[in-house]
Amino acid sequence: MNTIHLDNTAGCEVKPCVATIGFFDGVHRGHQFLIKRLREEANADGLESTVITFDQHPRRVLQSDFQPQMLSTLDSKLLLLSKTEVDNTVVLHFDEAMASLSAREFMEKILKGKLNVRKLFIGYDHRFGHNRAEGFDDYVRYGKELGIEVIKNQAFEIEGVNVSSSVIRTFLSAGEIEMANKCLGYPYTIVGKVVPGYQNGRKLGFPTANLDTHDFGQLIPANGVYAVKARLENSMSNLQAMMNIGIRPTFDGEERSLETHILNFDEDIYDKLLLVSFTHRIREEKKFSSPEALAEQLEKDRQMVIEQMKKEFDYE
Repeated sequence: MNTIHLDNTAGCEVKPCVATIGFFDGVHRGHQFLIKRLREEANADGLESTVITFDQHPRRVLQSDFQPQMLSTLDSKLLLLSKTEVDNTVVLHFDEAMASLSAREFMEKILKGKLNVRKLFIGYDHRFGHNRAEGFDDYVRYGKELGIEVIKNQAFEIEGVNVSSSVIRTFLSAGEIEMANKCLGYPYTIVGKVVPGYQNGRKLGFPTANLDTHDFGQLIPANGVYAVKARLENSMSNLQAMMNIGIRPTFDGEERSLETHILNFDEDIYDKLLLVSFTHRIREEKKFSSPEALAEQLEKDRQMVIEQMKKEFDYE
């Protein structure tokens, strides 16, 4: 995949292409379905396939107080897009100047003028341009004026649900990991830096890596205990682990924390990045009568994680 980073003033040489545009947060199965159709259309026409996305969420420019709850970072999004085998990914720098463009101006100046788009696939619910006031019929009309054929993609459904980034966020916020993963087509993964924690887990015999994820802006699933796979930066090894997301009610905690206990692991990993992939939600977070009662439950949780990973291994 050829990755092109383009700001609003730079020129760009791209071969005639069939393109689609969107933020593509999570590059989920709906996105994958759209890109598959894009590639098929491009191959049939002898053109290149191009995905156009942005370096930051447009709302971060339009709303200064917007706090992103993303499914993927830019780096992970580009990695996921590379797996679709699309020819090009163009990363547009989204700023106030780009935000001010109408849909027609965007199609004329960016899609036609800089990116040589001959056909444009539009997601079934996608809108672009200043104020997002125009819709598919408007894009078709502008396209005819500019020599760009505009094609509307149909929705991709799983179990009667139209797959979208917002739907996946809803599943994750409710702790419905399995359904979120079905929609994504892979285990939901967050990244964070390992920082000092409260040391309660170590005292109970379950040392944890406490994660700080603020710099990455990803959505954190609902509070609870999860079976996860953990991977250290610059490593390809997936380690069995369990994660607790919550406020540590047994210790009268108030601040939300993300604590990952990696099974059969006792290395110093402070200040390193850790990627955590969610596979199964074991239970809700609850307050126990004593630290000893919590330790007893944690042992049961660990055994459930081991059994869950065995099932996954047998399935694979």
